[in-house]
Amino acid sequence: MKRILYFVCTISVLILWSSCRKDFEFSPSNGTLQFSKDTVYLDTVFTNIGSSTYNLKIYNRSDNDISIPTVRLGEGEGSNYRLNVDGIAGKVFENVEILAKDSMFIFVETTIDIEALATMDTQFLYTDIIEFDSGTNYQKVDLVTLVKDAIFIYPNRDDTTGVIETLSFDADGDGTPDETSIQGRFLTDAELTFTNEKPYVIYGYAAVDEGKTLEIEAGARVHFHANSGLLITNTASLEINGAYSNDQELLENEVILEGDRLEPLFEDVPGQWGTIWLFNGSQNNSINYATIKNATIGILSEGNQAAVNDKLTITNSQIYNSSNFGILGRATSITGENVVINNSGQSSFAGTAGGKYNFTHCTLANYWNTSFRQFPSVLLNNYVLDENNNATPNNLIAANFNNCIIYGNDNTELFLDENSNAEFNYMFTNVLLRYQSSNNPIDFDDPLHFANILLESNPDFKDGFENMLMIGDNSDAINQGDLIIAGQVPLDILTVDRTVSPDLGAYQHTTFED
Repeated sequence: MKRILYFVCTISVLILWSSCRKDFEFSPSNGTLQFSKDTVYLDTVFTNIGSSTYNLKIYNRSDNDISIPTVRLGEGEGSNYRLNVDGIAGKVFENVEILAKDSMFIFVETTIDIEALATMDTQFLYTDIIEFDSGTNYQKVDLVTLVKDAIFIYPNRDDTTGVIETLSFDADGDGTPDETSIQGRFLTDAELTFTNEKPYVIYGYAAVDEGKTLEIEAGARVHFHANSGLLITNTASLEINGAYSNDQELLENEVILEGDRLEPLFEDVPGQWGTIWLFNGSQNNSINYATIKNATIGILSEGNQAAVNDKLTITNSQIYNSSNFGILGRATSITGENVVINNSGQSSFAGTAGGKYNFTHCTLANYWNTSFRQFPSVLLNNYVLDENNNATPNNLIAANFNNCIIYGNDNTELFLDENSNAEFNYMFTNVLLRYQSSNNPIDFDDPLHFANILLESNPDFKDGFENMLMIGDNSDAINQGDLIIAGQVPLDILTVDRTVSPDLGAYQHTTFED
C-alpha cells in the first residue's frame, strides 16, 4: 500500500511540475553572437568542381534563448555559395533559434563557373558574406574562395545508358586493337601539348595513340581525379620537359602531376589517382624536372627491356607518396639520374620480371609510416608468378646503382630475389645502404656485385618523413661518390656542381637552418 501511495504522489508531483512549465521563449538576438572564425576560407577549387564542405560554429553565450531574425548570404539566391543551417539547405533563413549557452553549425560549400563571372583570369578570388540580423544588431562572417580555371579532359558518357567510354588499343602487341575496361579516351592532336597557361584536370586515363607524342611543357600542372592517369600506348611517347628554377627551395618551372583535391588536407595523401602508365611498346619516354605525387603507382613501365634507347629516361625528378610503388618496372628498361623517391606503400623502386635498370646519383628512400610496409625501398627480381604461383623467369640484364643512397625507416631496404633459371645481373657501386638482416644475408664483400658500400651509415636527411631528402653537414655520404661517375651527372638536382667532391645521392650536402 505504501508503495502504491508513493507512486501516486510521485506521478502527481510530475503532473503538477509539467503543468507549471512554460514553453521556451526566444528573444531577438542583440548582435552579440560569437563565431568560431571571422572568415571561412574555402580552399582553392577548380571551376565547375564542387568544393569540400566547411563549417562555421555560432555561439550564443548569453543566458537567454535567442532567435536570429535572418541568416542569409550577402548575394542572396544569386550567390555561388550554399549553406546548410540546422540540417536545412538554402541561402536565406529566417528565425533561426539558438538556446542559451548553446551553439549551432553552419555548413558552407560552393561550385563556381569562372566564365560566368565574366573574367578572363585563370584564377579568380570569389567572395561573399554570411549576414546575421540587420540594423544595429548586424553581424557578418566573410567567405573567400580562390577559383582556378582549368582545361578538363574526360571520357564521353552515353546519354542513354550512362556507360563511360573505355579505351581500345593494341594491348597484347599482336597488332589488333583490344577492348579494355580502362575508362578514358585518346587525346586529340590539338591536346598533345600541355602548356603552363592553365592547369589540366583529367578524369579517366588520357591516352596517347600509336606513333604520337604527348609533350608537357615547363611549369605545367596536371591534376588527376581518382582512378585516372596517363597511358602511353604502342610506339607512342611521353616527354615531360620541366626546367629548373633559380629558387633553391622551389622548382617553380618543374612539371607537377598530382591529384585534383586542392585542399591542404589532401596535400600529401597517397593513392589519390592512378599512374603514369608506359604501356608495352611505348618508346623514348623522357621525364625531366617533374614532381609526381600522391599516386597509386608513380610510374608503371612495362616491356621493351632490350630497347636500343631505354624505354624511360627520368632525370632531376621527385616521386612522393605513392600508395604502392614509386616506380614499378616490369621487364622494362629505365635510366634514372638525380631521381628522388620516398614514402611508398610498398617499394620506392621495384625492378621486377627482369629488365635493365641504371640509376646514378639517385636517392631511393622509404619513410612510409601510414600502414605496414611489406617490401624494402629497392626490390629486384627476375621472374613473374602466374595465378597458380608458377614462376616464369626472365633475364635481369642489368641493375646498376652508382653513387646512390638507398635508405628508409625499415632495417632492410634492399631485397634481391633471384630465380636461378634466368640471368640476375646487378652492381652497386658507392652506395650508402641501410641493411640489417639475418634472414636474407647478402655478401657485400662480393666484388662482382658490390664496391664501396657504406652500411650502418647516416645520410643525415633534413626530414625523411616530410620528403625532405637533402643531406646535411653530418651526412656519411659526403665526398663518397666516384669522380668518374659524378662526371656523367655533373650537377645535382639543384644544379650544384658535384665534379670536385661528389656526395652520394641526388643532393650535394648543405647546412640546414634551424
